[in-house]
Amino acid sequence: MSAVSQPVQTGPTFLRQLLRSPSATAGLAVVTIILLAALFAPLIAPYDPTLQETSSRLMPASAAHWLGTDAFGRDILSRLIYGARPTLLLVLVVVLVMAPLGITVGILAGFWGGFAERALMRLTDIVMSFPRLLLAFAFVAIMGPGLINGALALALTSWPAYARQARVETAALRRSDYLAAAEMVGITKLRLLWGHILPLILPSAIIRLALDLSGIILAAAGLGFLGLGVRPPTAEWGSMVADGTQVIFDQWWVAATPGVAILVTSLGFNLLADGLRDILDPRHG
Repeated sequence: MSAVSQPVQTGPTFLRQLLRSPSATAGLAVVTIILLAALFAPLIAPYDPTLQETSSRLMPASAAHWLGTDAFGRDILSRLIYGARPTLLLVLVVVLVMAPLGITVGILAGFWGGFAERALMRLTDIVMSFPRLLLAFAFVAIMGPGLINGALALALTSWPAYARQARVETAALRRSDYLAAAEMVGITKLRLLWGHILPLILPSAIIRLALDLSGIILAAAGLGFLGLGVRPPTAEWGSMVADGTQVIFDQWWVAATPGVAILVTSLGFNLLADGLRDILDPRHG
């Protein structure tokens, strides 16, 4: 049991512990601001993100356009605010597919052992042997560019790490007195898996997920940069950076502003993950 984290805490106690960590507080503030900006984009953005004004193309920052305009005369600030939406939506879809899939495979492999464990772990090893981004690009190239396809591609190439971690922790729990006592009182296999094992391996999975979010954001931006993300003229940070590279030496702000947005968002999730690790992992600190 010493190798497994304690069950996830809920309620005001957990929030108070989170706010005691300076890094977690800073990360939570950054992530909250970005989420609110994405949610209320129609109310916050000063312009329509797809509105083109050729007479105002590649303008520097001014009172009319706080972050300047791009090569089509579109307001960069408005596109930056709206660009948070597809990025965060892609991250959400990846999280909802990647973590449950990996945890399920790991729990089943660690609990049943034998042939099931060998088969599931060999499948995991096969997927892990491919470069993640390269495999994701191949999936998107086959299925076609788009937000959902990009999210599925990243999710289907990112779950093995969660499976391996869940398998190790489940195998340790399988030999524990805790599960033996639960089985002695008549708890069935399915209830044992999801009612007793899952809560004990969730903290470490949450920590890994929080640490992976910044990488997912960078991968999502990479898909957009290569034209494999959302279709234009939808605002998306990766595609905005790609558009700005064509004029980066003269109008640097076109590529720099979405690049800074990606950096700040990734940093916010990393800071939040660091605070979560301090709270959920008793071995850390």
